[in-house]
Amino acid sequence: MKIGLIREGKIPTDKRVPFTPQQALEIQQHFPLLKVVCEESSIRCFRDDEYRTLHIPVTKDVSDCDILMGIKEVPIDQLIENKTYFFFSHTIKKQAYNRKLLQAVLKKNIRLIDYEVLTDRYGNRLVAFGRYAGIVGAYNALWTYGKRFKTFSLRRAHECHDVNDLKLELRKVKLPAVKIILTGAGRVGKGCMETLDSAGIRKVNPQDFLTRQFNEPVYVQLGSADYHIRKEGGNFNREEFHKNPERYTSTFTDFTKVADILIAGAYWNPKAPVLFTRNDMQSSEFKITIVADVTCDIDGSIPSTKKATTIAQPLYDYDPATDSLKPELSGEKYITVMAVDNLPCELPRSASEEFGQDLINKVLPMLVNADPDDVIKRATIAANGKLTTHFEYLTDYVNDL
Repeated sequence: MKIGLIREGKIPTDKRVPFTPQQALEIQQHFPLLKVVCEESSIRCFRDDEYRTLHIPVTKDVSDCDILMGIKEVPIDQLIENKTYFFFSHTIKKQAYNRKLLQAVLKKNIRLIDYEVLTDRYGNRLVAFGRYAGIVGAYNALWTYGKRFKTFSLRRAHECHDVNDLKLELRKVKLPAVKIILTGAGRVGKGCMETLDSAGIRKVNPQDFLTRQFNEPVYVQLGSADYHIRKEGGNFNREEFHKNPERYTSTFTDFTKVADILIAGAYWNPKAPVLFTRNDMQSSEFKITIVADVTCDIDGSIPSTKKATTIAQPLYDYDPATDSLKPELSGEKYITVMAVDNLPCELPRSASEEFGQDLINKVLPMLVNADPDDVIKRATIAANGKLTTHFEYLTDYVNDL
């Protein structure tokens, strides 16, 4: 079986790869029936010569490969018919902007396996970039504070060679006694914690965060139970909240009255209460000046997240009084927002290394050998020109209904 690492074609470009050069070599050593080749690319975080040095073939044409693996959506005109593809398709939520992509996949008889739905028998994702979204998102929050208040200066995350270089850069952080809110406890939340801990910022419990004054910077990590109460009274029930979040109301504004920075890393269900409203943000009690929205839900739980930002232009200011966007760092009364939607791309080498290792350990064995839990089958969106059973709910989506 021949695997081709394809050149990323989506604009803006993405430097990440499914497998590093060392991992491509490792695959061939551990899976004798697999051969890995690399399509020529000038944009990868790993240069073509880094693959060639380890005797991984680099070629202009990967059309003879059985499986083609990339990261982001493949442009329609670059899809090769009758092939098996692995990439993030961003179609499973019926995203309108990728309808034509899935239509083309079906028309070209492509077997599409989406990384996002590679899960174990319990529904846990096997591969993801969430940790690095969190690491970079929290770093960007600190970078933004230093830039806005001119208290310290950091290199941009994408200017760091890898995650170890980034953590060394965190030694430059010199924060006053600010309070930071972190939401989320999944991969993203853990990545954020990694950065905050590396910066030497102390974690405190929610009650102390709300009631105590500190002479050093601190952060609190909030779960859903920390800022939701049942409308009808009674204790918070996690299972009920996940199934029927509309039965709860948010008490998040208790925290916005004492916090300076918000790092949003929690998944938000549109049926759940928003964290706070625009009216809340206009209140004199609203203390937050910097919002780092790692989840980047446009018009979601945070009213200031009006658009995604880019690595090149990561910030904008938000004016709650007029509900409008302003140039970055243009006024003290505004809230500065960081909402980069492709954060792992700022540390592409480190992010690719972890992602590729998970693929090797958790996915390739089932691709080559037996797959008793149907991991590959459950992640296959299309095959033989049709949607698979698990994804028949996308029928109206691909039919433009």
